[in-house]
Amino acid sequence: MGDLADVLGRKLTLKNGGGGCNGSGGGGLSLSGGLKNGGGGGGKLITKKVTQPMRRNETEDDIAILSMIMPGEKFRCHMAEDCVFGDVYHNSLGTKKMEYKTRQWHEKCFACCVCKNSIGTKSFIPREQEIYCAGCYEEKFATRCVKCTKIITSGGVTYKNDPWHRECFTCTNCNNQLQGQRFTSKDDKPYCADCYGELFAKRCFTCSKPITGIGGTRFISFEERHWHNNCFNCGSCKASLVGRGFITDGDDIICPDCAKQKLM
Repeated sequence: MGDLADVLGRKLTLKNGGGGCNGSGGGGLSLSGGLKNGGGGGGKLITKKVTQPMRRNETEDDIAILSMIMPGEKFRCHMAEDCVFGDVYHNSLGTKKMEYKTRQWHEKCFACCVCKNSIGTKSFIPREQEIYCAGCYEEKFATRCVKCTKIITSGGVTYKNDPWHRECFTCTNCNNQLQGQRFTSKDDKPYCADCYGELFAKRCFTCSKPITGIGGTRFISFEERHWHNNCFNCGSCKASLVGRGFITDGDDIICPDCAKQKLM
């Protein structure tokens, strides 16, 4: 399955004996030695050879136990009419049971609620009273990229509350990755600063380059004409007109001093 830590909230680990899996966060469980809750909503599976009925206590409520059904033991499979034996009380010699959170199943009935395959000793995840195998849980609940619809296992980004793979979060026009780059949006589609400027931005009347406003760029508008701040200069003496009065002279703008000289 690979690393499921980012998708399921904890890392699922399958071991051959003893330990089991303890992670941080949500509810991934590993079947091998024991399924005991470790503080994050998950746990381990314990497989025990039982020679007499086990006594449960409060600390064992979150333990899943695989054991033999003992002769004369009171047992009722949680699957009810869906029991694979057709008899919820079936307890012939050698039949095993799974116990988890005060419920009991025949071993063969302890199955994924989606694919219906028996869990056996594979990893599983409990959610809202249902049991899922790791594969079906991932398919049903994992975060998916809004662009390619594939599962995001790690390193995703969020934009406008939508999840993306880093490699899928690209400029709508040039397709270059936007992670770590300046970008903006048009009609809810992301564009890098260069493409946005070329496609949609106003043009400076002096230098003809786009005015994007990205990164705090300042600009000046007058009578449907636009200038970068550093391009808004007197057409005669080239002094900056930012914050000063000016006079139009055809297509040019000039400072008051140059205007006086022209009138002399």
